[in-house]
Amino acid sequence: MKKLFQLLLLLTLFLLVSLVGQSQTQTVLDGAYVPEHNPTRRVVPYPHLRQADVMWRKRIWEIVDLRQKMNHTMYFPTEEDLADRKSLFRVIRDALLIEGSISAYSLGPTQEDDEFRYQMQTAEIDSVLNPVVIRYKEDLETGDKVEVKNVEPVKTESIIAYKLKEDWIFDKQRSERYVRIIGIAPVIEKTSESGEVIGKKELFWLYFPECRYIFANNDVFNMHNDAQRMTFDDLFQKRMFTAYVVKEENVYNRGIESYAKGIDALLESERIKNDLFTMEHDLWHY
Repeated sequence: MKKLFQLLLLLTLFLLVSLVGQSQTQTVLDGAYVPEHNPTRRVVPYPHLRQADVMWRKRIWEIVDLRQKMNHTMYFPTEEDLADRKSLFRVIRDALLIEGSISAYSLGPTQEDDEFRYQMQTAEIDSVLNPVVIRYKEDLETGDKVEVKNVEPVKTESIIAYKLKEDWIFDKQRSERYVRIIGIAPVIEKTSESGEVIGKKELFWLYFPECRYIFANNDVFNMHNDAQRMTFDDLFQKRMFTAYVVKEENVYNRGIESYAKGIDALLESERIKNDLFTMEHDLWHY
């Protein structure tokens, strides 16, 4: 009789635990169907390219301004709690700090190096993405300004642009001109101690071919069909963004802003871009 009572007690406890576990499990479907596709995608490799087949090459640097409507798919969402999609900066930050699947390269002593020579350690990356900012607060008792140090993480809305380093190549073996993105760098506004915006600066450089697997497994919002989303890798390979040229490879190693300002800089950028597009057409006669 005693054993039977113990068996019934254990069975009751088991049923109670099962009911509690079922009550904590989400039973609501957030959507019209259950997503069944495996999000793990392979990266489509670049075609093999020999140096002997490169008939023409031009290296340029471009700025992808996130304020442009066509580039909003890289900027949004700014919320951090969405599970179905991320902004491009959140994808990069998670890959650097959480997954550790890609490497970042600093700008070097000159703060202008983009040749991937200074690989950053995890602590360096964390200090860049979570900087200690000095603010001045007025002391209520003395009226003096007191220095206060706060850790202010770099958020998605802090990224105003991305800088791309690209090689435009004409392959005579395939009679094709295509673009290889070599590097990508998040750009933020550079401010003075008073908080005034005094320019732009890159946080770090990423080697783009290394980032392609991460980009290929994160979706980009499709404004025309939410059931058919592309990936960030598709977006870059299909050139579905707008950008303006800030530098082309030249004998002086200088950017456009060093010799042109305002509307002259925009016209120079358009001239370089037009030369890149007409180069291929000039090879053929119709």
